[in-house]
Amino acid sequence: MKLPENKWLRAAIPALLLHCSIGTVYCWSVFSQEISNYIGFEKKSVEWAFSFAIFFLGMSAAFLGNVVEKDIHKSSLIATICFTLGMVGTGFFIMYGGEHRGSKLALIGIYVCYGFIMGVGLGTGYLSPVKTLMLWFKDRKGLATGLAVAGFGAAKAIASPIMTKLLKAWNDGTEVSNGVGSGVYKMFWILGGVYFVMMFVGHLLLKKPEGWHEPAAGEKKPSIMETLKTKPIGNYVGIWLMFYINITCGLALISQEKAIVKCIGLVASAGLISSVSAIFNAGGRLGFSAWADSLKDRNTIYKLIFIISIVFTALVMITSGIVKGEGNGLLIFLVLALIFVVNAGYGGGFSNVPTLLSDHYGMGSISAIHGITLSAWGFAGLTGNQMASFIVEHTGKFEPFEHDGVIEMINPTGYQNVLYATGALYIVALILCLILVRPSGKAAEAKAAKTAK
Repeated sequence: MKLPENKWLRAAIPALLLHCSIGTVYCWSVFSQEISNYIGFEKKSVEWAFSFAIFFLGMSAAFLGNVVEKDIHKSSLIATICFTLGMVGTGFFIMYGGEHRGSKLALIGIYVCYGFIMGVGLGTGYLSPVKTLMLWFKDRKGLATGLAVAGFGAAKAIASPIMTKLLKAWNDGTEVSNGVGSGVYKMFWILGGVYFVMMFVGHLLLKKPEGWHEPAAGEKKPSIMETLKTKPIGNYVGIWLMFYINITCGLALISQEKAIVKCIGLVASAGLISSVSAIFNAGGRLGFSAWADSLKDRNTIYKLIFIISIVFTALVMITSGIVKGEGNGLLIFLVLALIFVVNAGYGGGFSNVPTLLSDHYGMGSISAIHGITLSAWGFAGLTGNQMASFIVEHTGKFEPFEHDGVIEMINPTGYQNVLYATGALYIVALILCLILVRPSGKAAEAKAAKTAK
């Protein structure tokens, strides 16, 4: 039976199936402490698995962009196999680590499976549906890519409560010395199977529209560098840097989100705030990109993202909202507004990149160019949360914080100081956005017409 050829079945649905699966990489904080306790390593050692996953996401997107450009079926199949194999392998090494606590082999195995193998699946899976969506939704490219990338952002909000319940339900009573059960590795195995089915169905459904043909094998196609040089190279450098800075700042704040919520006295609502911030992340991906479709220049969206982020960062800095927020309604509002605004801008920055690049450089090599640009995500994955951790560790003062009989150490001043770094970086990004990135789309056409007259 031949499937109907329409944009929803052949582009939107498979994109959501792929992105809602791979987007669960952002659920890392749900089970990272469980993994740490179970295999007998400090949490900071285990955290590198997530950093490696984001790094290899960017690197695989950069180096495999040409594969996506030539054959989306091959790339989506690579994504399906690598992502789910990485999940199952991570589960295996967690199980091994529980049986051999403190084993470096278990830790390295988690790095390889969750970081490298899953990272390759993340990069190719993220790229695969994007060009197809833009080809099917030519008049609403931003809405289309925003819809798919919103699935990546919403995956955390959808999967986190499910994972939390599974961790408890599948703990069969097997315990190690610290009382943590074996539910964590079983969760990886079961979800690996679920995501394989989702991604494989997406792989089968994904198809470019009839009438679109890539250049024939013998037909010369401009290289990526030749395409980038159609505009001053500083234009692309500006796009890459502002994308990198937006992700770095987003990760720096998001990585400290739970601790910041504790500082302002809302620890009991931490789960709800996390879900709301994930909704803002997904909403920013869809809302900002759909909004950009109606603007003359898509780069305007980035100007708005950076200006709004600078304003709310400055307000929390001036009022010392994180340090003095507990019990003060206005300061609590400002801190929460900053968290939600940064999440929305972080998501919006992702969804607008492919359409901004297509406006500047055309659709011919968009998957390859988008892939190279996602290397900014990879480097930000190594620097964003690490920058925030360094500032928190080396500035301010740690104080005891008690909740439900458990005492933790928090550093309100350190978290406040992170804002000085992110605020400065947002200003740099805005300057790059204003100076280096040229007008595109309708704005470029209008400027060219005016010059011609």
